[in-house]
Amino acid sequence: MKKLDIVYEDKHIIIINKEPHLLTVSTANEKEKTLFHQVLLYERKKNKNNKVFIVHRLDRDTSGLVIFAKSIEVKNFLQENWEKTTRIYTAVVEGSTKESGTIKSWLKENKALITFSSDKPNDGKLAITKYKKLAQSKSYSLLEIDIMTGRKNQIRVHMQDNNTPIIGDKKYQAKTNPLKRLGLCASKIEFIHPITKKNMIIEIKPPQEFLKMFNLK
Repeated sequence: MKKLDIVYEDKHIIIINKEPHLLTVSTANEKEKTLFHQVLLYERKKNKNNKVFIVHRLDRDTSGLVIFAKSIEVKNFLQENWEKTTRIYTAVVEGSTKESGTIKSWLKENKALITFSSDKPNDGKLAITKYKKLAQSKSYSLLEIDIMTGRKNQIRVHMQDNNTPIIGDKKYQAKTNPLKRLGLCASKIEFIHPITKKNMIIEIKPPQEFLKMFNLK
């Protein structure tokens, strides 16, 4: 595993830039090759009694910003105020789309654990996704995506609904995988610090491989 990419840290929280292909938390089949385990080991090297708590998670194949709390009180505050947290993603999608748009649907999950959209009001969980186009190539678009709600696989489903699936996302109808990874990164997060009450804006550059596809730096 690579060394932890720590973007921000203080006595109360630690924010990591998660690499793709890494679980955020353990599953029945994998206990240790997770970001949570890495962060816990990092904290316990400083003090064996240190603890960390997961605030939210990213899909295994999504990269980007993940917040961990260092106390249960901080975790609870962040989770209780999660709907007020701004989360911006950068995505590479197949095809072309409008300069900006909003996608709204109600999300449900079938027996195969695939999430899908219903356009019937209240038939599932309401999901709202806003996007704007940052760049365009012959075959792909680079988008900035702002999720108004935090539903499972929300961006992936809504990009499929938009006929612009995320590259590498075979589960949601992508036909290409030029980067051998999912073209999705959690690139910006804005929230109220649980202790200082300051407005925190944490941002990373989109992955270099995303930008190279559009001759950007």
